[in-house]
Amino acid sequence: MRDPRYDILFDPMDIGPLTAKNRFYQVPHCNGGGYRDPSAAAEMRGIKAEGGWGVIFTEQCEMHHSSEITPFIELRLWEDKDIPQLRRMSEKMKTHGALAGIQLAYSGINGPNLYTKEVPLAPSAMPIRTFTNDPVQARAMDKQDIRDLRRWFVTAAKRSRLAGFDLICLYGAHGFGIFQHFLSRATNQRSDEYGGSLENRARFVNEVIADIRDAVGDTMALTLRVSLDETIGTLGFSNAELRDFIEMNRDLPDLWDLAHGSWEDCSGPSRFKEEAAQEQLVRGIHELTRKPIVGVGRFTSPDVMARMIRSGTLDFIGCARPSIADPFLPKKIEEGRVEDIRECIGCNICITGDMTMSISRCTQNPTFMEEWRKGWHPERMNPKGNSSNVLIVGSGPAGLEAAWALCRRGYDVAVAEARTEIGGRVLREAKLPGLSAWGRVVDYRQYQLSQRPNVDIYLDSALDAESILDFGFENICIATGATWRADGVARQHVVPMPIAPGARIYTPDDLMDGSLPSGRVILFDDDHYYMGGVLAELLARQGAEVTLVTPSAYVSDWTNNTLEQIAIHPRLVEAGVEIVLNRGITEIHADHVLSNCVYTGRSQRFDCDAVVMVASRRENSRLFTGLKARQAEWADCGIRSVEIIGDANAPGPIAWATYAGHRYARELDGPDLGDALPFRREITELAAG
Repeated sequence: MRDPRYDILFDPMDIGPLTAKNRFYQVPHCNGGGYRDPSAAAEMRGIKAEGGWGVIFTEQCEMHHSSEITPFIELRLWEDKDIPQLRRMSEKMKTHGALAGIQLAYSGINGPNLYTKEVPLAPSAMPIRTFTNDPVQARAMDKQDIRDLRRWFVTAAKRSRLAGFDLICLYGAHGFGIFQHFLSRATNQRSDEYGGSLENRARFVNEVIADIRDAVGDTMALTLRVSLDETIGTLGFSNAELRDFIEMNRDLPDLWDLAHGSWEDCSGPSRFKEEAAQEQLVRGIHELTRKPIVGVGRFTSPDVMARMIRSGTLDFIGCARPSIADPFLPKKIEEGRVEDIRECIGCNICITGDMTMSISRCTQNPTFMEEWRKGWHPERMNPKGNSSNVLIVGSGPAGLEAAWALCRRGYDVAVAEARTEIGGRVLREAKLPGLSAWGRVVDYRQYQLSQRPNVDIYLDSALDAESILDFGFENICIATGATWRADGVARQHVVPMPIAPGARIYTPDDLMDGSLPSGRVILFDDDHYYMGGVLAELLARQGAEVTLVTPSAYVSDWTNNTLEQIAIHPRLVEAGVEIVLNRGITEIHADHVLSNCVYTGRSQRFDCDAVVMVASRRENSRLFTGLKARQAEWADCGIRSVEIIGDANAPGPIAWATYAGHRYARELDGPDLGDALPFRREITELAAG
């Protein structure tokens, strides 16, 4: 039964002419599918409807061909031919009584138009602002352009209604939407009636909303997503000016959708942003408007959610990443199963799907974006096959996810862990600075497994091939992880680098085991994800004099895709870490290293007492290799299959490991697909002639 403390989260709430069945509001979020994978994206949203969300939105939908953000793969509503795929999505959204919303976006100075080759339009003539600094500028819109854009919004709204949507979100946040570009003095430097005063800068959004209301009447609700604070100084659209704007236009939309300034601010990872981090920016705004407010903040705790509603700060709990980690979050709260929620860990691996133009992943929910492609449901497993039991060797993220999925299929599962605690790399990494939330990957699975009678976990149980052959398990899953290399093999060095006798070399494993170097420490990062930056921060906190050397032009380069690179660099500078970019390491000696410029090869000496090597990892595959060497004995020992998964097979981020564990569990005892494609995809229709 539902805890009465959370009853308020299930009160219906009006949004203009519509009524949402509860306060759970899936705000627009990307998924890497967009126009390329419409059925995959539609099924993903449909699963959230089943999970109990009251309002569900698409991701950003480009509403006109004169503003698009290629290479990023978003939805498109450029012509009537786009309506059928969007209708499929809206129908999925509404299957369980949710309201279906579409976010209409005109990107303005964020739209380089690399695909359409149209000249970008913006309130003022400025260089295009993109993640890749495209050498393109936007032309300032004249009065006819503004009239055209108003007409295009009306056309898009009518198409949205034909596509079956209930709500329209007009995008003016994160620096990405034309409405923010008009509102902000940083991007609106006009001297006519659309520029200057706040009243003038608000003219365009007032006109568009009035135009759309005239076109669709009371058949749809209109929401406006605006930035709480651009956080770019006096020229920007500040929190104070936002409040003036809302007070001046208190009844403008049917709902105010409030999000922090840049995407990096709004969707900051747990390493830098706590739950409800935007609360102070939202508090008190409700006094300025009678319309409902939705806000975000990586909400994972129903207590925090209820407090936000009860205090009058928010009317709807906006979630993107938490709705990905657990699409059934509302239903679990409603059914009194709070302990079953897969809490978002704030790693932002989901965002990397959009940033890398690929299908998104989730560390906590490996079924995300596989609901249609592979038929994976986040709460239901396929039936058990014709074998009965599985031995999983290793209890890291791959092994734990495999165990959790297998036991739900009905297999008897034994997990053998060589250490005295389960969790593998997650348990160790969660103790590093800023990564404590990552421990939820273990916490969730450990609790769930403890509730299952068909799972046994054996700690301090290192196994060899001989003992496994004697056990009599039908299926063996090797999930023994990987170990960081000390020889520098990664991207710069494909063979071990020269290391002189007497050099003190440490790996991330050494530091996580408690062996920390002191004095002058060179940290060489040729991994480029989070580990190098996290360890540099750890050592600096411990008093070491740290110099981080990386061949990349950025510290923790790949974290540009998780929106945290912009926070990592200043964090390290504040910690006293010296950052050396675009340089590798060619030789390591007892008291110094030699570094080379990646462009010129010019050498430079850096004195040091120790070197921390953040390079690549070596698979712990010896047990698997030993079992494969004795494959002739499997049948006599009752073994039907031996597989290796996760980091033991090929090291990667934690999300790759949980996906590997889930896939192993889903496919056990399944048909051999041979060379067939293991997932469904959609093919672009060929035009006639």
